[in-house]
Amino acid sequence: YVKLGNGKVVTGAGVYNGRGLSPGRMYPLVYAGSGGGDGYSSSLCLEGSLDPDFVKGKIVLCDRGINSRAAKGEVVKKAGGVGMILANGVFDGEGLVVDCHVLPATAVGASNADEIRQYIDSASKSKSSATATILFKGTRLGVRPAPVVASFSARGPNPETPEILKPDVIAPGLNILAAWPDKVGPAGIPSDNRRTEFNILSGTSMACPHVSGLAALLKAAHPDWSPAAIKSALMTTAYTVDNRGETMVDESNGNTSTVLDFGSGHVHPTKAMNPGLVYDITRMDYVDFLCNSNYTINNIQVITRRNADCSGAKRAGHVGNLNYPSFSAVFQQYGKHTMSTHFIRQVTNVGDPNSVYKVTVRPPSGTLVTVEPKQLVFRRGGQKLNFLVRVEATAVKLAPGSTNMKSGSIVWSDGKHNVTSPIVVTMQQPL
Repeated sequence: YVKLGNGKVVTGAGVYNGRGLSPGRMYPLVYAGSGGGDGYSSSLCLEGSLDPDFVKGKIVLCDRGINSRAAKGEVVKKAGGVGMILANGVFDGEGLVVDCHVLPATAVGASNADEIRQYIDSASKSKSSATATILFKGTRLGVRPAPVVASFSARGPNPETPEILKPDVIAPGLNILAAWPDKVGPAGIPSDNRRTEFNILSGTSMACPHVSGLAALLKAAHPDWSPAAIKSALMTTAYTVDNRGETMVDESNGNTSTVLDFGSGHVHPTKAMNPGLVYDITRMDYVDFLCNSNYTINNIQVITRRNADCSGAKRAGHVGNLNYPSFSAVFQQYGKHTMSTHFIRQVTNVGDPNSVYKVTVRPPSGTLVTVEPKQLVFRRGGQKLNFLVRVEATAVKLAPGSTNMKSGSIVWSDGKHNVTSPIVVTMQQPL
């Protein structure tokens, strides 16, 4: 964390395995953008932008952007700085991404970064010197709330086909202890001569292997499952509450996250092994989806490399009728008072041969959602049963070009399994 000369302590995150700053000593603190030059380049601590006379022997506050986070630390070190505080901007929010640095350094959230700048500015106006130190306290365990939706996590809605809810799920991808090539320093910059087999990494490149590994485990446990069945198992068993028992927080702003942030939720490996029911998808289901997406027969044949037939698409009705484990109804108001749509779904029993599932519906606010039948009775494993979901929505007052999104859930339960699907209703007011 960072301790400022005014007594304020700011939580941060970073990794540095070298000699730390002297205990008990406060160091001069400066904002890189105040050190002359064009201001912009120096604020970002770009290569060659810092004046050694301005930063030597000081802790430097650098803004995120353009060059890598670790590279900024190298620029500060080359100019004679003794430490770096990496400041998140508005678009980075409060999410703290850990990097392995070449000098004592820590990342701070956008709001704390603003407070540090204000402290530096206040000290300058009072003709005094801002001071700080960076202290490392090791890995924190039992952090609350957790998990959270990372500030850089991809969000919905689905711009191409909003009737298919995105994202599907979220998975661990922030500050992950991961394998690392031993020919590259952990800071990822040429001057870093340190070598290690592990590093702290973040991003889709970390979340993807988590989900890929889970898919491989599910395929090993259930060799007969299709990719769609595996996806369904991961989605319908995901969770949306954190270790406080509340809906997960959006790390970027501290607000409660929504289905457009986490989709069906955070993957739960153990439950995904035994989901009870799965929403499977056949090749023809995908062809019907392409047909209803207004692809031509020629377009579809380029994709499938087979003869295509869109006659079945008329039965499917619309793109939202792809046998997906989530539901997304999109209504264009056009002056209408009430609007309606329906979804047809088919579930396959992969649980107990003789089981009865009853449905529980939590409709999105301002909508009426009905499911028929309300009970699914299975007599054998692998049996498939269909159900129908009807959605009715009442128009809401919206400015031209704006949207309103509400979410709920549909849960099929046999007392042992809870097969959960989010349902989203989006009202759009055309321009």
